[in-house]
Amino acid sequence: MSRPNVFAALGRLAEERIRDAIQRGEFDNLPGSGKPLILEDDRHIPDDLRLAYKILKNADCLPPELELKKEIRKAEELLSSVADEGEKYRQLQKVNFLIMKLNEMRKGSVQWEEKQIYYAKIVDKVGVRKVPEK
Repeated sequence: MSRPNVFAALGRLAEERIRDAIQRGEFDNLPGSGKPLILEDDRHIPDDLRLAYKILKNADCLPPELELKKEIRKAEELLSSVADEGEKYRQLQKVNFLIMKLNEMRKGSVQWEEKQIYYAKIVDKVGVRKVPEK
């Protein structure tokens, strides 16, 4: 028997056993029955790194770039809730510094860089222009 025939025969045997088990009701009432599977798409990760990535993910460790992006989003949320003009300016400087740090970490195209938030845009939105205290 050649290899393709062996695989085809094993495939048919497996399908037959699965059909028999379904008819006997062995797959009824399994945990998660009727719910979508939660699958992780790790095809883009090289085979030799998958286990290490899975361990890091389970330990809630993020790559430095993602950790920094998370910090930027948190700082942007805080910026949107700050009322004081001086504090808003300080928070804006922090956001821009973090964005600059992230952009410098990347080795890819400038097209994917994060855009910094400019003070004038914020002031125009708020409608008040004061020189921030130092």
